Amino acid sequence: MSQRPEPAPAPGDLRAAFRERGYVAGDALATALRLVVALGRPLLLEGPAGVGKTEAAKTLAGALGTRLIRLQCYEGLDAQAALYEWNYARQLLHLRAAEAGGRPVTDADLYGPTFLMRRPLLEAISQPTSPVLLIDEVDRADDAFEAFLLELLAEWQVTVPELGTITATSRPHVLLTSNRARELSDALRRRCLYLWMDYPTRAQELEIVRARLPGIDEALAAQVTRAVHALRELPLGKPPGVAETLDWAAALVALHRDHLDEGALNLTLGAVLKLREDQALARVTLERLVRG
Repeated sequence: MSQRPEPAPAPGDLRAAFRERGYVAGDALATALRLVVALGRPLLLEGPAGVGKTEAAKTLAGALGTRLIRLQCYEGLDAQAALYEWNYARQLLHLRAAEAGGRPVTDADLYGPTFLMRRPLLEAISQPTSPVLLIDEVDRADDAFEAFLLELLAEWQVTVPELGTITATSRPHVLLTSNRARELSDALRRRCLYLWMDYPTRAQELEIVRARLPGIDEALAAQVTRAVHALRELPLGKPPGVAETLDWAAALVALHRDHLDEGALNLTLGAVLKLREDQALARVTLERLVRG
């Protein structure tokens, strides 16, 4: 396995690399990501949905010029589904072809690398250079899978019964995300660096809109970010994240709107609020805002 520490970009360089890719990273995030690379420690990113946790992993892979491998967690996910499967269809075809040709077939023939389908975790530890491994929404997986992750993050090796123990050739840069659907164990937290990501400030979100939608009318960008921040003050079922801010701004640009008025609001509210109840609750606030 590759040795640590590795050369890591300075936070300022990392911020610049993120900015080139349309992601506005603050000092805390840039520093945390630098430490992921420099120390070889996983980073647990927690915060509301839609604040850019997943996008941070994607952008880190781009900034480091390496591959992103993503494991999307869900209830019922088990270790094998995250590691590997055997290609039974190909094994069967191989078996029939061998029988038709009168050739003997052994278990070693059927359970070798040719028929192994690597799933995200095995794929991540099989790379010749360190990829970014995103373990997304780890809070959706159950306790048993979390316990398995503890072993993997400690040893960086897994056992495939038919093939033996496989050890990482290059340790991945690991980011775990959580929306706090459930509390994670203290053991997992101890193995990780930690960063809470909240919604960006209004100024930061305006910068994000400018970065992702170059050429957007300045007044429109400011109006949208102001409206989104007003929405987040309301008791909504699904408050808008940064992705919804960008969707809303992009929708208005696509409709050739240079400001947000009641007409534009009625046409595009579905880009930012995805529940009927939220739209009803927010309409009075938004109409007051657009009237100025």
